Amino acid sequence: MSVVKSPLSEADLKTVGNALQGALVDLVDLALVAKQVHWNVVGPRFRSVHLQLDEVVDTARLHSDTVAERASALGVNPDGRAATVAAGSAIGTVPEGWVKDADAVRILVTSLGAVITRMRERVDVTGEPDPVSQDILIGLTADLEKHSWMFQAESA
Repeated sequence: MSVVKSPLSEADLKTVGNALQGALVDLVDLALVAKQVHWNVVGPRFRSVHLQLDEVVDTARLHSDTVAERASALGVNPDGRAATVAAGSAIGTVPEGWVKDADAVRILVTSLGAVITRMRERVDVTGEPDPVSQDILIGLTADLEKHSWMFQAESA
C-alpha cells in the first residue's frame, strides 16, 4: 500500500526506489561506523581525527534524511532499521575496542571508498528515470568524496 502517488512509472520507481534505499542504508551505516571509530580512536592525532569523524557523521546523517524524505515523496517506504542496514551496507565491520589513529583513517578511507563506488552507480542509474533524485545523489557523493580526500590526505 502506498499513500503517496509517484510521478514516475512503475519501472522507473523501482529503479529509483532501489537506488535511494541503497543510499539510505550506506549512509546510515557510514554514520554508525564513523561514530564507533570516533568513540574509540586513540593516538597522537586523536583530536584532529576525532573531530574529522564527527564531520562525516554529520554529513551522513544530513544526507540520509534527505534521501529518506525523497523516497517518501516518491511513495517508497524508506527502511533504516538496524537489520536492513546490517544486511545491505557496503561497509565492512569495524574492529572492537580502541582504534589507533592511523587505523581509524584507514577504516574511513575504505568505508568512504565503498560507499562512493555504490553512490556513483546510483547516480548513473537514476539520471534517466529521475534527475531530481540523481541531483540529490550527486550532491551527497560530492560531499563524501571531499571527506574521502581529506582522510586520504591524513594517511599520505
